[in-house]
Order: sequence, then C-alpha cells, then structure tokens
Amino acid sequence: MAKIFTYRGFTLEDLKKMSLEDFAKVANAEVRRKLLRRMPEKHKKLLLRSRKTSAPLKTHCRDMIILPEFIGKQFNVHNGKEFIPVRVEPDMIGHYLSEFALSRKRVQHSAPGMGATRASKYVSLK
Repeated sequence: MAKIFTYRGFTLEDLKKMSLEDFAKVANAEVRRKLLRRMPEKHKKLLLRSRKTSAPLKTHCRDMIILPEFIGKQFNVHNGKEFIPVRVEPDMIGHYLSEFALSRKRVQHSAPGMGATRASKYVSLK
C-alpha cells in the first residue's frame, strides 16, 4: 500500500486547488509572512512564467518558496557559478529553492600539504 502525501493534513490535490492566500494560512509563519506581506516582484514574475510554460526555467531567485503548483516542474537554480537542475517533489513544499542547489562544495581533505609540521605528516590510517 502506497503512502499518501499530506502537508499539514491536506492532500496534494487539495494543496494544488488552494489559492496563495489559502496556502499561506496552512504554511508556517515565515512562509505565511512572505506570501501575504512582501512577495517581491521578481518572485511574482517567476510564478507567472512557471504557470505559462512547462519547460525548465532558469532563475536566480534562490529565496523563492516552493509552492504546490511547482510540483513536477524543473528549475535551473543559479548557485553563483552555474545553474543546478532542481526537480520539485511534494516533500519540498514550503522550503526554498536554494536549499536544493548548494552554493558551496563539500571539503575533501587529502594528505598534508607544503609547510605542514613533521608531526602532521604521520596521519593515522583508521
């Protein structure tokens, strides 16, 4: 039996039928405040563009909140160097696009470099 996705008691179909104001009432305080009070013009433009096309959208709006109508769409989110493809899944609702397009690489340390002390050259192999 497959588990049915719900967001705060609402199914995915219910969320897609909701207006922005209704979704804002269901979402947490930060999302509610952003949607009801201060949605910037660039976010409104991205929302309109996403409604018109189904092709992947390139965007620099990393602080855009993922809305229920974005589910199944693909965004190419700029991380400061390149565009990272992000496919929106139901679990991402209420999060920001930037959370899924990381802007920093993970640090991978190797052997000690030039100028290291003699003691730090002998790294245990555990």
